[in-house]
Amino acid sequence: MATPEKPRPTGKPLGKVARPRLYEQLMKQILGYVESEQLGPGDHLPAERELAEQLGVSRATLAQALVALEVLGVIDVQHGTGAVLVYRPSVAAVLRKLREHQNRLPEIVEARSTLEVKLAALAAARRTDEDLARIEEALGVMAGEIAAGERGARGDELFHEAITAAAHSAVLAQLMTFIAEMILETRLESLGQPGRPEVSLESHRKITRAIRDRDAEAAAEAMQAHIELVSDVALLR
Repeated sequence: MATPEKPRPTGKPLGKVARPRLYEQLMKQILGYVESEQLGPGDHLPAERELAEQLGVSRATLAQALVALEVLGVIDVQHGTGAVLVYRPSVAAVLRKLREHQNRLPEIVEARSTLEVKLAALAAARRTDEDLARIEEALGVMAGEIAAGERGARGDELFHEAITAAAHSAVLAQLMTFIAEMILETRLESLGQPGRPEVSLESHRKITRAIRDRDAEAAAEAMQAHIELVSDVALLR
């Protein structure tokens, strides 16, 4: 007599375990190094080239992990001095903050697209000669930073502040102030991508040309394309 077949268990099928992304693995290894070396606030991490060699990865891949740690406030990266430890967190705490940040990013991008595209159009329609001079001055600051080997973060910030001022909309300016800290997160991530500062600067120049020509439609289109460009970051891939 055949043995009756056991009933198959019912319920939700098991899903595949997500494989950690490489930059997440690197973040864990960097934090492990910090712990093993007993580094504290103000201490320097090894130079980027040395760290990449020790980890066996390219400097571009390492940069993604360092940018993530910078955005989360664990390290501070300055041109010429390298990465400096701000505080020494647990790996679990950093990964939890990383997940929260990843979940928040699409909403930050959505807010930027909604506000800054309108601001660019208004800037083209309402800008004064003084406003245009301020926008072009910000371009010069960013270009100078990039030429010096930096990411151009300060010039980028000044550019978007100048666009907001040129729109002459107090309410939209207040909304931009409200999300300024969140925008800083996306700025650091975007400009930390290899080759991104130069591309972002050229994108700024295109927006500026439209504002100079008082072409509101072209300014809005250029800003939308810019937001899409800077939103292409490793943490969202």
